[in-house]
Amino acid sequence: MTLPFRPAGFMALLLTTLCLGVAHAEDPLPHLQRQGDATQLVVHGAPFLVRGGELGNSSASSMAWMEPAWPKLADMHMNTVLAPVYWELLEPEEGEFDFTLVDELLAEARDQDMKLVLLWFGAWKNSMSAYVPAWVKTDPGRFPRALDADGVPQEILTVFSEENLRADRAAFVRLMDHLRRVDSRDHTVIMVQVENEIGMLPTARDHHPAANAAWTGAVPADLLAALAERADAGALVPEMAAWWEERGAPDAGSWEAVFGPGSRSEELFMAWYYARWVQELVVAGRDAWDLPMFVNAALNRPGREPGSGYPSAGPLPHLMDVWKAGAPDLDFLAPDFYTPRFRHWSDLYTRQGDPLFVPEHRFDDTAAAKALFAFGHYEAIGFAPFSIETGGEAERALLAGAFDLVRQLEPLVTAHQGRDAIDGVLLDHELREETRQFGDWTFHFRHDHTLGWSPGSDAPEWPAASVIVVRTGEDDFVIAGTGVVVTFSRANGQAGILTAQEGRFDDGKWRPGRTLNGDQTHQGRHIRIPVGQWDLQRFSLYRY
Repeated sequence: MTLPFRPAGFMALLLTTLCLGVAHAEDPLPHLQRQGDATQLVVHGAPFLVRGGELGNSSASSMAWMEPAWPKLADMHMNTVLAPVYWELLEPEEGEFDFTLVDELLAEARDQDMKLVLLWFGAWKNSMSAYVPAWVKTDPGRFPRALDADGVPQEILTVFSEENLRADRAAFVRLMDHLRRVDSRDHTVIMVQVENEIGMLPTARDHHPAANAAWTGAVPADLLAALAERADAGALVPEMAAWWEERGAPDAGSWEAVFGPGSRSEELFMAWYYARWVQELVVAGRDAWDLPMFVNAALNRPGREPGSGYPSAGPLPHLMDVWKAGAPDLDFLAPDFYTPRFRHWSDLYTRQGDPLFVPEHRFDDTAAAKALFAFGHYEAIGFAPFSIETGGEAERALLAGAFDLVRQLEPLVTAHQGRDAIDGVLLDHELREETRQFGDWTFHFRHDHTLGWSPGSDAPEWPAASVIVVRTGEDDFVIAGTGVVVTFSRANGQAGILTAQEGRFDDGKWRPGRTLNGDQTHQGRHIRIPVGQWDLQRFSLYRY
């Protein structure tokens, strides 16, 4: 039968198809790009700063439970939710997948104008295999467990099992393929975390028979070649460089022969095999849907032994070279923060030129200041407190203040990233002062409570304070944050404040407020944002 030709309908369909084609061409997948010496996440064709929050472990298992949480997230000026995808719920029966929960999460995030970073709770979550499906848990013959030094099985899938890898990889690929089919237009999901806080417990290495055989076998030649190449280029992290030199840069042998006896070598051994597992998932997952992928780490504590004192072999700074050799297609390694040493660990994760992304930070009264510091000093991709939906009112208010500033500054910050024009400071009772250089201007930052007349300056503990500074011209600057006083100097001549103005950015356009002088600038001697305020100011300096 010949169907009637309807020009109007045909043209409408043709135009729609052409428009969709243009939209897809102009709106590539979320991806990473370099701008100067910074790494940017690009979403919908533009650099994107993740003002994030990670949900509690079980929150994303029920959209009904999540319903009252969404307004809280919006009130904190978040643009991204980090949410788990649970293997046990995704594949309740082998080969039978249920994407209902994933689709509901995608729909709700779109309704809330939020992006998603999905966390794959697959083979391991916080070292353990608690999120694997029941059909995996109840068949240890087919899906073997890791063993401790006494041969006791752990609630941890052994990494030395092809069947374990096959099952985890197959589920992960199905997830990524589903995202390709249902999210290719909206790009709601902007990154994926592969597993969660991988690491071996309670011993430094797995003692499964297959693990023992690998331990006594030869160190893979590709690992030794990668370490040798990085050593020759002076690119090893200092811990690995010292270790490599101590062992005489060996080119063959068993793990113990090459790296020596003890838990240090056992941790390196496990790191390689964990990284190889992740590489398998990354490559297979990207074949289905090519999104940026990363892994996160439970940080080790000083003086603790791997396995017994912290999860051994995760993507930790001293093991970065091994992880990069084993998982070269992984985009970056990320730290989870439940330690006060924020600068220390952030320095370690960025010392090889890698980007900083904080997928998990304790939701405490320091998180907001550290978020601003991360975007300023480290030009971070993003920052996300943990259990974002259950934080206290005070913590939520602080984060709302910081994220609102980042939201306003995003076009300015992303335009200047990687160009030696952005920095930030983080101050508290212990670290009261910092100095930064912007061209020939020296900025001297002090905590607001160093001013004896500042309310609360006599308190035993001072709240965390931080600012981000963007240099917009030779003598022109934007500063945003809380609790900081800034004075200025230069090598030749005197430095003065020419003008200062408070205000805000709306869609990248400056909306001025008060012009500041007198008491607000201490008669032209400093720029100040008091404790308890989250403010934006523009100012210019001059020489005299």
